[in-house]
Amino acid sequence: MLPGVYQAVKKDGTEYFRSSITFQNKHISLGSFQTEKKASLAYLEAKKLLSQRKITLTDFSEKKSILSFQKWVCLINFRDNNLYIKTPIYLQNRYFYYYFSPEEYLIFDVDDLFYYTTHTIMRRGGHLFVADYGMQVNILSRYGIKNFAVCGRDYRFLNGNPLDFRYENIEIINRFHGVNRKEKNGRSYFETKIHVKGDYIVGRYPDEITAAIAYNKAATILIKKGYDKAYPVNFIEETDSETYKNIFRSVSISKKIKELPQKEEPHTEV
Repeated sequence: MLPGVYQAVKKDGTEYFRSSITFQNKHISLGSFQTEKKASLAYLEAKKLLSQRKITLTDFSEKKSILSFQKWVCLINFRDNNLYIKTPIYLQNRYFYYYFSPEEYLIFDVDDLFYYTTHTIMRRGGHLFVADYGMQVNILSRYGIKNFAVCGRDYRFLNGNPLDFRYENIEIINRFHGVNRKEKNGRSYFETKIHVKGDYIVGRYPDEITAAIAYNKAATILIKKGYDKAYPVNFIEETDSETYKNIFRSVSISKKIKELPQKEEPHTEV
């Protein structure tokens, strides 16, 4: 067998070849290959990456490389930072890059390093998520950003880079469903809207907690009237139950919502 290559057999009896390399007393699997030659080329490529610091991630070529780009990131990070990570992370001083390709990467605070060494980021339909306890979890949830949030309206990236997920770069504008922060004459207020065959203004409030509770109250009124029962609930951790009840009882709601007629159930013919 060529250096770094091991022959193996699948359950159906098919032979294949595995490649691996040892660096700084760390045994690293490089993958499985159909031929001994490809497995050997993978070993030689890994050896070159680990020994030649002049090679960088921008040198990766999908056509010429035997190893995947993800493996390139893992090996070059290990070479440069003495830490082997299985996900495509390259460490910087107080932050790190999470790579998808040489040109595409996300930036995270070092505080998130442990999480992303054990969770692989996936992309689908413009969303970024990880598999966590059998569920697909949007990475924005780590910042308290809800699934319904809209970038630019409910949160924003302060430096204008939507790929920079460092905590200092993310500002949450609106935390609650139906609540939008607005400004007039240099003063902020919170406007609450709810959808009933179009958006209804529930009211305008001095703080977002009151505005969020107003949304809950409006939703409760509409549900009792027979309208859409899928209204989400704003969970408010900052208030105890007694404070919540007092605000819920006293907060004013638009008369237009209160005066909406009872929704009739559709008739079904027998």
